Amino acid sequence: MFEPAYRKLYRQGLLTERIETALALLQDCHLCPRACGVDRTRGELGVCRTGRYARVASYGAHFGEEAPLVGRCGSGTIFFSSCNLLCSFCQNYDISHRSTGPEEGPGELASLMLDLALSGCHNINFVTPTHVVPQILEALAPAIEGGLDVPLVYNTGAYDSVDTLRLLDGIFDIYMPDFKFWEGSHAGKYCSAPDYPQIARTAIKEMHSQVGDLLIDSDGIARRGLLVRHLVMPGDVAGTGGVMQFLAQTISTNTYVNIMDQYHPCFHAEHDETINRRVTRDEYVRALKAAEKAGISRLDSRRPPSFMRS
Repeated sequence: MFEPAYRKLYRQGLLTERIETALALLQDCHLCPRACGVDRTRGELGVCRTGRYARVASYGAHFGEEAPLVGRCGSGTIFFSSCNLLCSFCQNYDISHRSTGPEEGPGELASLMLDLALSGCHNINFVTPTHVVPQILEALAPAIEGGLDVPLVYNTGAYDSVDTLRLLDGIFDIYMPDFKFWEGSHAGKYCSAPDYPQIARTAIKEMHSQVGDLLIDSDGIARRGLLVRHLVMPGDVAGTGGVMQFLAQTISTNTYVNIMDQYHPCFHAEHDETINRRVTRDEYVRALKAAEKAGISRLDSRRPPSFMRS
């Protein structure tokens, strides 16, 4: 019978140490590559504009995720407000670029996890968790004591520090990074993070070293492993070919990859002549062929691209 990794860590008495280490990082915040150095315990705000407690924009069973996460009962998503990446084209900009939702202490956040698990969700899916890793860990202890026993999903933009990810070793069963850009020039333009490609490569290597390729049980439900998303962008701004070659050659040809077609210009993208349009059918097909050429053997194919739907 499957048991989430964090329950073993809790039994060994190691979770408390991880929580204490993570919370201490808030005093001179270097949780992510931005390394703002602010004291979030005193209300100082860095790029993510989040203080001592996480803000939750929304939560609930979500059926729009990948099939192995959704199953029959949905993925239990918790959407955190704000972000450490702040893409100029973000489709959730009302959440990521604004501090919406109430602050939630560890007890309240634990209750959200338990509510989702009790409703039948197959996992707890933390959306944009990078800047609130200490708060998640702090809430995990009371959630475990309340009976939490489903996998945790780290749903990230991949701008993650390896040191922070190592605090999560043995806690998260499923990592789901979105590898956004292969070229630093584009990451610098659209995310003010020219170091993003190298950071993402290093982070994804660490994630895979912890959990391996995605394991799916006989019911079609993901239990453990790496699932990579990649959003195709107009004019190949995302650099799909480079991303796919990296995944195949450095991570694994058995990496479960979802090449997403749903880009549409949002927020500041409407004023950028390069990305102020949807991707074309040909652009999406070329992205799929790039993955196949690289040798990726597990492409998510649960639905046709949106421009092919009636």
